[in-house]
Amino acid sequence: MKQRLVLAGNSLKPEILEKIALEPAVISLSPQALARINSGRKVVEKIIKENRTVYGITTGFGKFAEIRISLNEIDQLQENLIKSHATGVGQLFEPHQVRAVMLLQANQLAKGASGVRPVVVQQLLGLLNNDIIPLVPRQGSVGASGDLSPMAHIGLVMIGRGQAFYKGKVVSGAAALKKAGMKPLILKAKEGLAITNGTEVMTAIAILNLLEAERLCKMADIAGAMSLEALRGTNVAFDAEIQKLRPHRGQGGSADNLRRLMTGSQIRRSHKECLKVQDAYSLRCMPQVHGATKGALRHIRQVLETELNSVTDNPLVIVNKGQVLSGGNFHGQPVALAMDYLGIATAELADISERRISRLLDGCLSGLPGFLTQHGGLNSGLMIVQNTAASLVSENKVLAHPSSVDSIPTSANQEDHVSMGTIGARKAGQICDNVRYVLACELLCAAQGLEFHKPLNPGRGVKAAYRAVRARVRSFTHDREFHQDIEEISELIQENAILKAVENAVGKLK
Repeated sequence: MKQRLVLAGNSLKPEILEKIALEPAVISLSPQALARINSGRKVVEKIIKENRTVYGITTGFGKFAEIRISLNEIDQLQENLIKSHATGVGQLFEPHQVRAVMLLQANQLAKGASGVRPVVVQQLLGLLNNDIIPLVPRQGSVGASGDLSPMAHIGLVMIGRGQAFYKGKVVSGAAALKKAGMKPLILKAKEGLAITNGTEVMTAIAILNLLEAERLCKMADIAGAMSLEALRGTNVAFDAEIQKLRPHRGQGGSADNLRRLMTGSQIRRSHKECLKVQDAYSLRCMPQVHGATKGALRHIRQVLETELNSVTDNPLVIVNKGQVLSGGNFHGQPVALAMDYLGIATAELADISERRISRLLDGCLSGLPGFLTQHGGLNSGLMIVQNTAASLVSENKVLAHPSSVDSIPTSANQEDHVSMGTIGARKAGQICDNVRYVLACELLCAAQGLEFHKPLNPGRGVKAAYRAVRARVRSFTHDREFHQDIEEISELIQENAILKAVENAVGKLK
């Protein structure tokens, strides 16, 4: 049975957005949202009736804002906007990403401040409910005035143009609507502008990135704990008393996770009285490094939760005053900065993970067989797994360069400062993908490292993670094609299989 969602325009949560993006749903408008939309439209209709000069309703766009449009052409103006602004290029956004964008757009329109008719929002919901997914190129947005180009590609399908996925096949927008029993939308005044002019693309991608990064933080604690067990490290650095003296919430959460992951470790007890008193930074400072990323993500969540239920159109309808005011809510700077921050913070999870991989593979540092193979020379073991991790970490250093510090004036200098927020969101998504692969490399190495400590068992949480990995990837004694193992573990991370197994064993991680 499809999940159901009633949009109110003011209560959408990141987790709901992700769920609707990934699974079929039946979405409708609340009566309150419908009333707000109707009220906003009445203001626009009054402006048209009075033949007032208002940007985007009775004028051109951008640099053409000074050109007055006659009343008999204002509807054509909106269709022309959709067609002319659909200039995206390159690879397509993933279907679930486009679904997230459309849901976010419908939620913003549901606030009634964009001046569209209810039929516009219902057309969007019709696409979602019938799983019609417009083909939207990834490249082409500068992040102000909103995400004009990618949003225009969604608008094309709404009016029966462009292309879309329908039941897994690419068809014309007109064909997709017809197959679903829908009709092309006939745009009226202000509606083309409302469809294209907002931060929905960068924000939707940003929210999906945020949720992925939050899960990766927990996976970094899991992978780090497994590495520490394999390296016969100490958990003393994670003592609660140490964390109380520097009470960052993320640091304390990671330290608590690490303690629980290692609870009951026979490996730890076997070397409790050894002369080694402290570990390398990549092991000892996991709470401080992983925790700092968690702190960054907490701030980013606050920004995105605000943006999620905001209106980023222009101009905006102020219903209680009967006004339509031009402003700058379309500027993506809050999201742009958040995505640059997320990229930098999340990249650090891979940076420190790669250092743990290096220690696991270096026999002089680990006390384990070099490259985790007992038949070194004839076999190379996991030697080149570190190369893969190092490559991804280095790539992340390039991707972590902030997009928001750049701006290129557009529209004949009318739009003379832009956010580049959509580029930042796309880069942050790639960083998250790379981090997932690096953590997969670490789990591959750490699980193999644990083989050399048998029959001693690691802590309960680490053991649960080890078993989840071994359910898909077996240990090795001779070389094989390890890229397949990395992909398998990456999929386990993406499916949350390892995280679920661990949380079933030790409770919800922080």
